[in-house]
Amino acid sequence: MRWLAGDPCRRGGGLAVVRGFRRDPPDAGKAWLPWIRRVAAVALGAWAAAVGAIELTTAETAGKRIFTEGVSPSGAALSARIGAAGTPIPASVVPCANCHGRDGRGRPEGGVRPSDITWRRLSAPGGQLTESGREHPPYDEAALARAVTLGVDPAGNRLDPAMPRFVMSMRDLADLAAYLKRIEDDHDPGLAPDTIRIGTLLPGEGPLAEAARTVAGVLRGAFDEVNDAGGIHGRRLELVTADSGADRDAAERAMRALAAGNAFALVAPLAPSLEGGWGRLADSAGLPTVGPIGLRSEGAGSRYVFDPLAGLQEQALALGEFAASGLRLENPVAAVLHDGEARDAELAQALASRLGRHGWSRVEVVQYPGGEAGSERAAAPLAARGVQAVFHLGGSDDFAALARALDERGVDPYLFAPAARAAAAALQLPTAFSGRAFLAFPTLPRDWTPAGGAALDAVRRRGGLDGRQLALQVRAYAAAQVLVEGLKRAGRDASRDKLVTALERLYDFRTGLTPPIGFAPGLRVGAPGAHLVAVDLDRRTFRPAGPFQRVGGAPQ
Repeated sequence: MRWLAGDPCRRGGGLAVVRGFRRDPPDAGKAWLPWIRRVAAVALGAWAAAVGAIELTTAETAGKRIFTEGVSPSGAALSARIGAAGTPIPASVVPCANCHGRDGRGRPEGGVRPSDITWRRLSAPGGQLTESGREHPPYDEAALARAVTLGVDPAGNRLDPAMPRFVMSMRDLADLAAYLKRIEDDHDPGLAPDTIRIGTLLPGEGPLAEAARTVAGVLRGAFDEVNDAGGIHGRRLELVTADSGADRDAAERAMRALAAGNAFALVAPLAPSLEGGWGRLADSAGLPTVGPIGLRSEGAGSRYVFDPLAGLQEQALALGEFAASGLRLENPVAAVLHDGEARDAELAQALASRLGRHGWSRVEVVQYPGGEAGSERAAAPLAARGVQAVFHLGGSDDFAALARALDERGVDPYLFAPAARAAAAALQLPTAFSGRAFLAFPTLPRDWTPAGGAALDAVRRRGGLDGRQLALQVRAYAAAQVLVEGLKRAGRDASRDKLVTALERLYDFRTGLTPPIGFAPGLRVGAPGAHLVAVDLDRRTFRPAGPFQRVGGAPQ
């Protein structure tokens, strides 16, 4: 289980690059950077022009809302009458897009065959011959208004009884016609008739360059497999990789560029500078983002961000649940240590509160100065208090330094730490803590099924990867699997909002490599909890210490 140790997200780095999904440009080091950057700029601009969202006029925007939602931006009430009785109902119950699709092409559903109402089709010279054998001239704006309000075609023929007759103003009818003239050009960025462009943010140089190449290889391999099997509803997946840059501003610019003109969704981005800000950025851009790779999950704070696996918060709370219910310590003297970082301080308080709800009334939240020396100084007061359990939210080296300092004072409390922070140094703890130190991992090799392992091996071969950074490979592959499943469920008539809805309804999804994953409205961590392992310092390995510990209201 040594592959679980280490944290690929502790530092930043950057390389400007936009790649196709098949193969990277020659990876010959910095000599290639100017070439890559020039290609990146040209490619991003060209793709943005080809697949970006169009600019709609005020009237067209109003018409789009009428078409998709059955709501008039003017505030005027819209209603619809259906069937012979003509009982009025709100138009929002039966908006045009429900039957004709967001693209207006009208795919058959439930025995009803809605017509294609794109303006190119409606206004075709020579009119149309319907399936029932009726003919009618081309539509113009007046004929469209009669069809929408009276249910008749340009020749006066009655339309299908399933077609609602809407009650709306002349202005709303004009806006609706204006939008139908543009509907074929209006689609979410990155979505084309034969392709779906999926973006990611990855650095290509600096300390995270190797991790970025691993993520890119996994995503390429996963998308190649999907494409070789026929794609998703007739569309191929293309991976577009953009530079996460050297700082937060550069990463935000790259993400906004992808959102505005190039990517339908984002998958497994590796940009530590954006940690804690994914939700704000994704929500403002309306960009579904699956599996940001970092220490923390976005939790329930974002509509558009989905974390398949637990982050630091879920790991820490799982440790608290395990300690309180699994070790049966009777109201022990306990401490939660953090180094003062604001989000860690909040997490420390949340963990202390959770322990308190389990009857642990002697829990102290301790801020230490940070660094190994700070951890060592924190050991003396803890030893003097007779501490029996310590939860450490600081770095890996700090965790090891605290354990050494406690050992030197002859104190051996239970130690708990999230693997995201402490796994790298856990096997260097003093032997007195063997079986008394516990880590929380979002996934373990025992989650793997034979089929899941074989699938990852195949993806790894396609992506040109070996067995290094296996935990990172699992995380990236799980994100790709979740996104692909969401795209399948969103259907051919896909949109970003439909993808979000499909992901929200994902339940008990089995990747073959992780705990079951499920989301819901307000639930954005797919497997909220962790596996608990004991550190076996005699055999220098990790031992599972119990079943997967869930900490949220996730579907079982």
